[in-house]
Amino acid sequence: QVQLVESGGGLVQPGGSLRLSCTASGTIFAINVMGWYRQAPGKQRELVATITSGMNTIYPDSLKGRFTISRDNAKNTVSLQANSLKPEDTAVYYCHADRVFYSNYVGQAQWGYDYWGQGTQVTVSS
Repeated sequence: QVQLVESGGGLVQPGGSLRLSCTASGTIFAINVMGWYRQAPGKQRELVATITSGMNTIYPDSLKGRFTISRDNAKNTVSLQANSLKPEDTAVYYCHADRVFYSNYVGQAQWGYDYWGQGTQVTVSS
């Protein structure tokens, strides 16, 4: 009953910018952690950024300064602003949500864990 849908991927030139968005749907009361991960061909999925409901953020050192994560708790959305993009940023970007408090199909409130979106392709190329 909880789904994540990403948008905003596409083709961008090196040095360009892109903004990804993700909306969590369902009867959701709270989402503890939301984030973005990416997976390039032949590589493991890796962390891009996470943000808690209290707006605490985590970035890997390699991406600090170029990527900025934000969220709107009231709308259950998370966004990723990516600047100064490089060809090595090319990957499928996935939205993630963990520790989601929601109402199930029979109206019971419960916690759910580890939700993923379907992914959106970001290609950085001239």
